[in-house]
Amino acid sequence: MRSLIFSLLLLTASAVGQQPQTAPAATPQLPESAPAADPNLLGKVNTSSGEARRNENVQFNQIDNNALRDLQKRIGTTATAVEEFKADRNYYGAEYGNTAAGQIHLTPPKPATVWHGSLTETHGNSVFSARSFFQFGPVKPAHSNQFGFQLGGGLWKGSFLSLEATEDQTRGFVNGNVLVPLPAERVILAKDPAVIRLLQRWIDAYPLTVPNRTDIDPRALNTNAPQSIGTHTTGEHFDQRLSPRDQLIARHTLVLQKVDAFEFIKGQNPNTTARTSDARLTWQRVVSPATQFTVSAGFDRSHTLIVPKADAVGPSVTIGTSWTGLGPASILPIDRIQNRFRYAAEISHRRGKHSFVAGLELARLQVNGRETSSNRGTFAFRSDFGNDAITNFRLGLPDRASIGFGDNNRGFRYLRQHFFAGDSWKTSPNLTINWGLQYSPAVPPVEVNNRTAIDVVCDCNNFSPRLGIAWRPRAGWGVLRANYGIIYGEIFPPTYQQVRWDPPQFLKAEVQVPDLLNPYAKIFPGPAARSAIYRLPRNLVTPYSQQYNLQWEIDLHAQGKLQFSYAGSRTWKLFFLNFTNRALPVGTLTSANVNDRRPDQTHYDIRIAQNLARGYFDSARVTWTMPDHHGLSGDASYWLSKAIDTGAAYTNTAAGDDVLQGYSQSEFLISNDLRGPSAFDQSHAALVRLNYAIPVPAGHAWTQVIAQWTASAIFLAKTGTPFTVISGSDAPGFGNVDGVSGDRPNILNPSLLGRTIGNPDTSVALLPKSAFSFIRPGESRGNLGSGTFRKGGIRNMNANLTRVWSVRQTASVAFRAEAINLMNTPQFAEPGTDLTSPSFGKITNTLNDGRTFRFTLRLGF
Repeated sequence: MRSLIFSLLLLTASAVGQQPQTAPAATPQLPESAPAADPNLLGKVNTSSGEARRNENVQFNQIDNNALRDLQKRIGTTATAVEEFKADRNYYGAEYGNTAAGQIHLTPPKPATVWHGSLTETHGNSVFSARSFFQFGPVKPAHSNQFGFQLGGGLWKGSFLSLEATEDQTRGFVNGNVLVPLPAERVILAKDPAVIRLLQRWIDAYPLTVPNRTDIDPRALNTNAPQSIGTHTTGEHFDQRLSPRDQLIARHTLVLQKVDAFEFIKGQNPNTTARTSDARLTWQRVVSPATQFTVSAGFDRSHTLIVPKADAVGPSVTIGTSWTGLGPASILPIDRIQNRFRYAAEISHRRGKHSFVAGLELARLQVNGRETSSNRGTFAFRSDFGNDAITNFRLGLPDRASIGFGDNNRGFRYLRQHFFAGDSWKTSPNLTINWGLQYSPAVPPVEVNNRTAIDVVCDCNNFSPRLGIAWRPRAGWGVLRANYGIIYGEIFPPTYQQVRWDPPQFLKAEVQVPDLLNPYAKIFPGPAARSAIYRLPRNLVTPYSQQYNLQWEIDLHAQGKLQFSYAGSRTWKLFFLNFTNRALPVGTLTSANVNDRRPDQTHYDIRIAQNLARGYFDSARVTWTMPDHHGLSGDASYWLSKAIDTGAAYTNTAAGDDVLQGYSQSEFLISNDLRGPSAFDQSHAALVRLNYAIPVPAGHAWTQVIAQWTASAIFLAKTGTPFTVISGSDAPGFGNVDGVSGDRPNILNPSLLGRTIGNPDTSVALLPKSAFSFIRPGESRGNLGSGTFRKGGIRNMNANLTRVWSVRQTASVAFRAEAINLMNTPQFAEPGTDLTSPSFGKITNTLNDGRTFRFTLRLGF
């Protein structure tokens, strides 16, 4: 019976994300791939871009650009040629499919005097979910409920009010994989009773359950743990026509989210509480039929609190990559409050063949709170002293420890400015020329309590010109478009604010080969104490890209539209955190004397956020849009692309999780060392979207049963993204002994280069450990490049089935059944990349979740 039900759903499924409708549009406007996850909204899935649900066991902290990086890690990017570089928008990263950032002005809603609204309930239940690839045993109970309402109408003459609210509750078990100790590895080898007690407490953080996926890895355990996510959203939108020429628009939204995180290992994931509010006020004045003036003010506030769970072991502990590390991350806890005051003005004017626009936006940003750097302490057990990482853990012999002391509460203040002007000049019926200029000086922030000085000068020459043409040569030739622009990014708050961890207010110490029970005995906090430091060069500037594209769109009339496009960019001065003051290769090289061999004995490593990296992107794309043909419509796209960088991508902040993406093997010649495919590079991609209104023959008794059902499907296929093999330990015999990990080995079999490692059954054979060798102590780098292998690709289908019933003239009921990852196709994560780890070459995780169904009922009135 279950197989019959699944077969029927498969035959009638349609794409998630389309609103119920009685009939499809002649040419549906299907949305492009765009970042789905707001940083404060876990679990949101942009299924209309072919995205599957993320595997929650691949954890990320909900701050900075981590949500965007997580999305790109799972589904990559979408090659996008912008039709026109408008003067008021920032297109930094738009070639990858990201939405261009515009002004804060609100758009008036469609006028309505009659009150109308809707009630909606969406339910997802594990009863309808399939087992994911690695899942052991049956699917554990879990469910999600999202219910909400929308109400809008006129209050008095010239006014409109809209209210909406949603409540999203997710409860139940999360399934995932961890690497845990083998029974024999739980036996402690240390002799000191105090060391034994500490190690036993850490070992007890791992579940007592023995590994159950030994076919994948001897230490692989697939298990379940409960999680609770609650998200509350409210919104109000008010519009008032003040006069025939004046209109006032106001909007406010509030999002509250609380995540009680799952943990397969005690303290594995942190709890998160987020509160975000957004208020906007816009005044529009029609000065004349040709001129319009708009002024807006806004206030945003977000408070993000990320804290370890109560049963966390204390410090962050890594045992190479042999076992899943004990956490959470050493950057926690984080208590961050951001306030942003925004003001914008714009004037548009039409004169003859010209449409002029000019304006500005000013933003005052406040970043307050407490953010840590190893305040809970860290211990790293690695392959060293003639032992592997697991043996050193059992002996109580850490390779490295770090700790942070001091006051890290800060209040930073930023001023951001954007000024722009542009024109659209229709020189003839067949030719339009667009030009624009944007000016965005980057003024460095200040710390209001004078606890941290930021010695960075203003980057005040950020002029962003852009130019485009649209030309229709002759009838039947379609439209040709060409665009070019210099687009500036920004210097992120996380980039600036890491100087909070510098002395004298703060001390971060790095201890090599510490005593496990008293690792920081020789550290004496004080103004003259030795410390790791962060530096921001005075000439730190904003990254910028040169973007250019070509498009040719042909109207095939009854056969739809065909579009060919090329999009490319060259991005300069990307942020990279360079670890300098590394240990010199002199004398006897051991991990114990790393700090004694550093050139500057007053510090440990010196971390400098620099504009060191560059990015290159080229893509070609063809899209066919099919008009309605007997109820069937949709589109299909194929694109090929190449993204290369020299160590950092356009999302890099040179702080936080960005540092974990990889280090250069030396503090010199970084661009040569790290040049390779970007982390989100995908050679080929295809996206197909179909929408079908099921026809019903007249005169049949079952006409009313299937009438007005709409079925759709979306299929996404992409090649896998790159990964890098690392030596895994900065110790004799396993890498250069300079105090910074991330060294790459030598490759002995170059025929392996470029291989896709995408199947757990063949991954070890395709990536054999014997094909690599460790570099010798004192060597600066191995000969293996960065990003020389690829993980498995994406093959995902989403679908849904919708129907709308008219209850009365003013009421309707809509039903939608949604399927995400309909074929239950796994997207495998990269294999183990640490050459010292027993899990090297083994794939033990997926990036997506298994098939799930959701059902939505909507009452409109």
